[in-house]
Amino acid sequence: MGEKYIKEKASDVVHFLEYNAERPHLIIPEYGRHLQKLIDQATLISTKEERNKAAQYIIQVMGSLNPHLRDVPDFQHKLWDQIFIMSDFKLDVDSPYPIPTKEMIHLKPERLPYPQKNPKYRFYGNNIKYMIDVANSWEEGEMKNALVKVIANHMKKSYLSWNKDTVTDAVIFEHLYELSEGKLNLLQSTEELLNTTDLMRTNKKMSNKNMPQQNNNKQNKNKNGKKNFQKNNNNQK
Repeated sequence: MGEKYIKEKASDVVHFLEYNAERPHLIIPEYGRHLQKLIDQATLISTKEERNKAAQYIIQVMGSLNPHLRDVPDFQHKLWDQIFIMSDFKLDVDSPYPIPTKEMIHLKPERLPYPQKNPKYRFYGNNIKYMIDVANSWEEGEMKNALVKVIANHMKKSYLSWNKDTVTDAVIFEHLYELSEGKLNLLQSTEELLNTTDLMRTNKKMSNKNMPQQNNNKQNKNKNGKKNFQKNNNNQK
């Protein structure tokens, strides 16, 4: 018979437990700690030939962990970049792709210009201002005149969408003159914009889609707000 089992004390076993807080930080936690240990072991291999073999094996394991990404373009390139990142750029192997550097990975993108914060006429939006700037850059001619008319009609439509009120063409021309810094002047023009009724009808098309359903619900209710139930006559002889 074998030796009798000797019960160990909890105070003696607890010293052998390993907690995540005491372990090294995982650079890409999605791959798990075992793959991180494989990369750490490959980094310590002395010969480059053996390191290349180990790196190829690790790339295969990483690909098997993400089979749904195999059809993604440059998937292998992404895996090679990740293996260098997980090795803290210490893995010296031959890569079929350019080897990334720590500076390249931590490079911050350029700051994007923030759009205008407080436009005077918010109901027009910033896109109208961009269109006006484009019109200002064009040479005088039929194309510019057509673009200015399109901008003015769009301004009138935006005005009616937010203000829910009629507006004269003269008001739109004044706003256009102000937003273009006096470069687009239609104040003395005989040009007429689209009819207010047509623009209002266009704006209401989307909001009227649910009206028939609401009317049907109203018809099924009586004056007390309760639904009208029809008697089932299937049991009549």
